[in-house]
Amino acid sequence: MNDLSVDKYLERIGIKKIDKPSLEFLSKLQLVHLYSVPFEDLDIPDRERIILDIERIYKKIIPTKRGGFCYELNGLFHWLLSNLGFNADMLSARVYNHQKKELGPEFDHMTLLVHLEKDYLVDVGFGDSFRRPIEMPSGECKDVSGHYRIYNIDSNNFELQRFEEGEWKLQYSFTTFPRKFSDYIEMCDFQQDSPTSHFRTRIKCTIATPKGRITLSESSLTVTEQGQKRKIEVTIENNFSNLLYNYFGIKL
Repeated sequence: MNDLSVDKYLERIGIKKIDKPSLEFLSKLQLVHLYSVPFEDLDIPDRERIILDIERIYKKIIPTKRGGFCYELNGLFHWLLSNLGFNADMLSARVYNHQKKELGPEFDHMTLLVHLEKDYLVDVGFGDSFRRPIEMPSGECKDVSGHYRIYNIDSNNFELQRFEEGEWKLQYSFTTFPRKFSDYIEMCDFQQDSPTSHFRTRIKCTIATPKGRITLSESSLTVTEQGQKRKIEVTIENNFSNLLYNYFGIKL
């Protein structure tokens, strides 16, 4: 892994000074990561195979300035945190499908647990979600994207919930058993290959901004600021590739 550089990673996300592991430094790392590296599934279904190899993912996200989906983003962030002296675990999460009213399978999503003087849930790979660490076992956090909490079911089962339309809605459930990167290979393949995977039926690139979020789909670009949405339709002149480059700096 000689090609992997902590300094270049930090440069990519705009961190100039390395601090000792602390909640303050962790919070800063999570926030600037979300502002710098988009959640995107542009390689699925047929552009480039996503393989869970840290060196390969690093080359895609750091020098090439691409983004990725959960296994890539949280897998690489876990590598960074470990190299900065943090004690972090990869966790398996099951995403709740509100249309089907059911949870996905184990390893449907990767999230992270960071151990400081207390434990914190950290996630840079879920798209529109919480922007700073949430204290375990039942902390809350509010930011421009919404109001979130961890709901403690029992000693090892938890839910990430978001307050929407007057009620707490399940985002994903997770357990606190530490996992290995290789544990996610089967589900990573499923997300790319299965006709039932939503990643095969859409293209999405989205990034957090201090005032909200910018999201590009096949049909439109949506700029959200302080809850107000502005849409730009994808047209022949204003095509997907141009919008992707102009708003995300990504050239496929």
